[in-house]
Amino acid sequence: MLFRRRARMLRWLVCGRLGPVWMWKALLLFVAIAFAGQLLGVIFNKSSVQPAARSIFSSPDAQGPSLGSCQPYTHIMFLKTHKTASSTVLNMLYRFGEERDLRFALPLGYQLGYPLPFNAHRVKGYRGPRAMEFHIMGNHMRFNKPEVEKVMPADTFYFSIIRDPVSLAESSFAYYKEVAPAFRKAKGLGDFADDPKKYYDPRLRNNHYARNLLWFDFGMDHNANFSVALAQRGEAMIRRAFKLILVSEYFDQSMILLRHALCWPLDAVVSFSLNARQQKPSGIGGMSGSWVGKAAAAAGVGVRGGHSQVKTPPNLSLTEEQREKLRQWNALDWYLYKAFNQTFWEEIERFGFAQMEQEVALLRMRREDLARVCLRDGGKPVEAHRIRDKNIRPFQSGLVKILGYELQPGLDNTTRTACLRMIRPEIQYKDVLDAKQFPRALAAPAQPGQQSQVRMVRQDSSRTGDRLVGGEAGGRTVEEGERDWDGSRLIRSNQTLIRQEPGRLR
Repeated sequence: MLFRRRARMLRWLVCGRLGPVWMWKALLLFVAIAFAGQLLGVIFNKSSVQPAARSIFSSPDAQGPSLGSCQPYTHIMFLKTHKTASSTVLNMLYRFGEERDLRFALPLGYQLGYPLPFNAHRVKGYRGPRAMEFHIMGNHMRFNKPEVEKVMPADTFYFSIIRDPVSLAESSFAYYKEVAPAFRKAKGLGDFADDPKKYYDPRLRNNHYARNLLWFDFGMDHNANFSVALAQRGEAMIRRAFKLILVSEYFDQSMILLRHALCWPLDAVVSFSLNARQQKPSGIGGMSGSWVGKAAAAAGVGVRGGHSQVKTPPNLSLTEEQREKLRQWNALDWYLYKAFNQTFWEEIERFGFAQMEQEVALLRMRREDLARVCLRDGGKPVEAHRIRDKNIRPFQSGLVKILGYELQPGLDNTTRTACLRMIRPEIQYKDVLDAKQFPRALAAPAQPGQQSQVRMVRQDSSRTGDRLVGGEAGGRTVEEGERDWDGSRLIRSNQTLIRQEPGRLR
């Protein structure tokens, strides 16, 4: 009886004083839910503050197979020959140097005095032999080794790239048809090949694009009559000057040889094709926009009533007989190509065919990985007018379309910077490097009641007289009486342009 009385009292205390049981159950359920929510929140917060995944450019694959204990070359001279995939190679040099804060031997405009033989004073900032250390030289020039040696250190690694003269002629005809008089007169490349002398006049400006262009870029007389003795002397000169000659048709194998020669990481020689033309141009009639305007401007096509008179894309079709005629017309180039193509495969044989095959496969796999990360639409090149970012649109050359790339959206800063370097067109990249090496602070005139402002500007190529021809830097070079990048007047002394400073000659 006593026990029952105490039990009723306990229920009264719990229910009456502390509330009904259902309230306690609800309270316990609320506490459980709150605890679970807090626990999930902690877990979520921890996951959200985890460091971001490493950029693909910092992965172990970026280094590639071990190169042993060698040290990377940082003094490099690349002879940038025309229409040989050389713009892609130059992009690699630009990337490598920019990532390591190396100094480039940049032109005053966009080319190093081309098509005249190179002169050391065509390098922006050059002050005389050994006055300043330059690491990388690679813009278009007509090779002149004594002048190059004034700029580049003694331990510089020299290399270049060549291409089958028939393929080179096809590309040159497409790019320079409206620039080279010999091409401009011909209806098509086959027409030119049938009788080159009918169209070719060696005295006319820019006709060097129409005959033995490789021989010309290497600094030799491209109009000389072919002889085996002359060709052998030219070959010997190139072998003495250059440690490696790459072959455009075997670009990936060339990159593996270059990587081992320079002791560079794999990513330094992985690239996307730059300055490539569209192989099958679409109908011109319905096109409009910036591409037509730039192409017309570059090619000198007339504009009337706001409509450019765009001409039909060049006819590049060739018969086998016409291809053979082009080899004969470019006999000096054909000799060089055969000689250095043989040397190229001898280098691969020494390297090892099996090892070359493995490393080429790694390079191609890495290129695919980077394209998947960096580029929209799986890395497929697109027409310039489809590229949203105007800063990475390639300059349009003549009457052919030059393709470019679009970056993948949503990239982290590190990855985006590295990807952007890989697709930045040559002309824009040169401007970026120029602005870094030669920043200028100019005081703008102050308005009444305002403080003067300082703005940073970069060198304008128009001061040098360079102009864009055929999609690349061209036109006249800096002549006597004009001014260098720092305002010094140029004078001629023994066929060399030198600076004149107040009160003394230098």
